[in-house]
Amino acid sequence: MSSPAHRLAFPALLLGNVALAFGPVMVRLSDVAPVASAFWRLALAFLPILIIARLSAGPLRLPRRVLGLGALAGFAFAADLGVWHLGILRTSLANAALLSNAASFLLPVWGIVALGHRPTRPALAAIALALTGTLLLVGQSAELSPRHLAGDLFCLLAALLYTAYLILVDRLRGSVSAFPILVLATGFGAAALLPVALATAPDAFWPRDWTPLLLLALGSQVIGQGLIVFAVGHLRPLVVGLAFLTQPVIAAGIGAARFGEVPGPVELAGALLVLVALVLVRLPAGKGSASPPAEPRSTP
Repeated sequence: MSSPAHRLAFPALLLGNVALAFGPVMVRLSDVAPVASAFWRLALAFLPILIIARLSAGPLRLPRRVLGLGALAGFAFAADLGVWHLGILRTSLANAALLSNAASFLLPVWGIVALGHRPTRPALAAIALALTGTLLLVGQSAELSPRHLAGDLFCLLAALLYTAYLILVDRLRGSVSAFPILVLATGFGAAALLPVALATAPDAFWPRDWTPLLLLALGSQVIGQGLIVFAVGHLRPLVVGLAFLTQPVIAAGIGAARFGEVPGPVELAGALLVLVALVLVRLPAGKGSASPPAEPRSTP
């Protein structure tokens, strides 16, 4: 019988991805440099995350191993955010969310190779549908053009870094609850980004308008990453990975409404296939693939 935490994991995962999908538009609306916006996302979120961690888990007494892995997770996440924010300004919103979420397919591969998870036929069908939908959703933006190529490459690199971050989080979730992990990743990540932001664009470090950055910090980091880190401890990589593809679907809608990046029939069909894949991977027939491992041991 599944625990209450496990029953909440999948809705939390979807909600976290919805919150994260609004991140690219906040980066575009901010008046600071890309790496600076990545720093402010973490710096402004650190205190709220620390307060939540103290209220939910008590005093943070963490062993050296956890601190070490947390630092690595923070550095991977900082690098991911830095290159992703550079990519966001050089490609479409849909591409920024889509290509950076290549982790959707890298995570299941890691689960199969490293963890020995064997996907069932419905799970393999879900992967095939998600891949097809992803290729359709990219649409014309997939062309290697000077307008999108640099941004697309930045976003693909971000996907590799984000996969490394999630693997480290998954290792930590075996012994540490969600928000203490996020405290470490956010704090170490902000410390890593600060000197880079100051060195690369010192004149575009301090914002004149704090609103986009506050929304980015609260929406993407506190709510989005908080829910994602919680869900990672209860769901297998296949489910977590495919759920990331809800971000480009939502981002495409945001891009259409805010920036005139209107998706055509092919892109809409791709979005529908992604949603069908997400439903398929959660059906009882796919339970062997999508069910979580043993319940993680959360400590204060």
